[in-house]
Amino acid sequence: MDIDTRLEVLEKVFGIYDDFSRNLDVACKRFCDQCCTPNVTMTTLEGYLIAENMISDGKSDLFEKVKTATSKKRFQPKTTTNRLADLCIKGMDIPDEENDFTGGSCPLLKDHECPVYRVRPFGCRCFVSKHDCREKGYADVDPFVISVNSVFLQFIEHVDYKGFSGNLADVLILMASQENRHNYRINTLKNPHSGLIANMPIKVLMIPPEHRIKIKPILNVLESIKESEPSW
Repeated sequence: MDIDTRLEVLEKVFGIYDDFSRNLDVACKRFCDQCCTPNVTMTTLEGYLIAENMISDGKSDLFEKVKTATSKKRFQPKTTTNRLADLCIKGMDIPDEENDFTGGSCPLLKDHECPVYRVRPFGCRCFVSKHDCREKGYADVDPFVISVNSVFLQFIEHVDYKGFSGNLADVLILMASQENRHNYRINTLKNPHSGLIANMPIKVLMIPPEHRIKIKPILNVLESIKESEPSW
């Protein structure tokens, strides 16, 4: 699948999720940045999209802010969503993920707003809460929404199965390089061993039994993208 097709598929996946989330009862609104932490993860496909837009929009200076963030403690995942699903179905041990993170805000954030909001990664799009996180200190996410989010994460990783996943800062610093973006476009990008992990295609979907009927319409729409893209 060439880069243009991958980006087109990603845009369609984002659109499907936006349609889904538009009807959710959530408290999230403009200037609410409680969940905009330095611990967001994403794929290289999403990082490529953001980097290209930062450059074309004259916001290349944001790379310096992101570079500063790489010197600080942040969440760096040890396994991807599809790898996690594969380990679960095989009954294998799941790597422990460190969950004691320092506070702080996303390195891209400016005046409580996201300068790349239009092309923000799925990890930002899917974090929604039924109440204001600033008031209670935590998010309240419906269990079905969590199941839907997991499926979308799996599909996005599948589209980028020749790429990598990692912390937002690590992925963006990788994509700040013109050479890396070029290599990514032609599927020759190598893992620089900077906290990034290899993606993998979907082998099994992580959907709890109680959500399998309700989620079927969403799966049908996602599957329709696969049918329209022979190179998927």
